[in-house]
Amino acid sequence: MERREFVASLVAGGCAGMCVDLTLFPLDTVKTRLQSQQGFHKAGGFRGIYAGVPSAAVGSFPNAAAFFVTYECTKSLLGAGGALAAPHVAPVTHMLAASLGEIVACLIRVPTEVVKQRTQASPSSTTYRMLLATVRAEGVRGLYRGFGSTVLREIPFSLVQFPLWEYLKTLWSRRQGHTLYSWQAAVCGAFAGAVAAFVTTPLDVAKTRIILAKAGSTTARGNIPLVLRDVWKSQGLSGLFAGAIPRTAFISAGGFIFLGAYEKVRRSLL
Repeated sequence: MERREFVASLVAGGCAGMCVDLTLFPLDTVKTRLQSQQGFHKAGGFRGIYAGVPSAAVGSFPNAAAFFVTYECTKSLLGAGGALAAPHVAPVTHMLAASLGEIVACLIRVPTEVVKQRTQASPSSTTYRMLLATVRAEGVRGLYRGFGSTVLREIPFSLVQFPLWEYLKTLWSRRQGHTLYSWQAAVCGAFAGAVAAFVTTPLDVAKTRIILAKAGSTTARGNIPLVLRDVWKSQGLSGLFAGAIPRTAFISAGGFIFLGAYEKVRRSLL
């Protein structure tokens, strides 16, 4: 991967991340409160809808930049030669690149997500107070609570979203006979994001419960199958898909902004 492409992916990814996280933050807050164990109204309802936004603002640029740099570098390396360079195995390349990108991005995403979601579920607190409280109670390790569940949510999500996004772009491009415009890539991103968001909602519910659980509790240990079983027993299918509508709406709109902005900025820089 050339230096110019590296810088383009870094800047475009960071800008795209900030655009989507800050624009759609209220929907994310509603989703978090719907999934919290204490319930929507006790978690704050529609009050303090921007609680936790400083955490998102700080983490969104480096998180998205790390993802896209890893994604594009991995795609470039795997597509350079060998069995994975063949067009018919392109989805496998995209899956591997997206999975590795998510693992790297989660090193930055999880601490900001922990502080953000806890502040969203406790709107009377502030981002700074929540950060201090988490570190005092659980140490730096507490900022990585839910790392495994976040990775296990993000990888299946990316395994659906990115190959579908790349496939839709290729299909549309072939039909019209030229490279897609940025808005067309954004439409493909919105559809791919909506599909991926809906099917992975139960994993997102588990991740939210683990992050918000009281330190030392069974849920806080991060056993995803156990958390999902408890949700199923107490709330059934509706509990497993709690927040599915705002999550799907958020990620569909987010996919449009995120992937559209990424394509636009990257092409401008290249």
